[in-house]
Amino acid sequence: MRGRNLLAAGLLVVVVGAALFVRWILHDGLSARATPSRIDTFLARNARRLSIPGDAKSAANPVADSAEIQRDARLHFADHCAICHGNDGSGDNPMGRGLYPKPPDLCGEHTQKLSDGELFWIIENGVRFTGMPAFGRSNEHGSKEDRWKLVRFIRHLPHLTPEERMEMERYKPKGPDDRAEEQQEEEFLKGASPQPKGASPHHH
Repeated sequence: MRGRNLLAAGLLVVVVGAALFVRWILHDGLSARATPSRIDTFLARNARRLSIPGDAKSAANPVADSAEIQRDARLHFADHCAICHGNDGSGDNPMGRGLYPKPPDLCGEHTQKLSDGELFWIIENGVRFTGMPAFGRSNEHGSKEDRWKLVRFIRHLPHLTPEERMEMERYKPKGPDDRAEEQQEEEFLKGASPQPKGASPHHH
């Protein structure tokens, strides 16, 4: 009888634990608008660190830092990474706010305390169950050297100047609305009558 009671209690614990786990995973109905709980964040950060191989963590950056390297990486970041991370690395932009989990603040302590090798590994391999893709499958998104340059730029992000941010703004991918607005501004500067906001530019 005692064995049956222990078995029943054990099964009850498993069932309740499974129910709590499912509720934790599916909170807010799988909505990407949800904010990860502290447990989610803690587990994700530790899982990320544990998943990175030891030799990757200790890898040294083979690219020497310089103004030229920073500019290359800055423009590469603006073109490939800023759509989710923002030019300032905060992730506080429309795409970043729509992801679950939200992109980390690249200027924050949890990112900056990672080693160069860890940052490179994350860029190269991505992070499963997040919006961070793996960029190391081919040279379509740049070479290994480009990704090491990005590591240099991530280190510089907390010290990004307004001039550097303005330069990045010119290189970020632009949607149809952005292009239309730029065209209207150019036409206005050339003396053309401004179009109402939202009007489509003329095509000849």
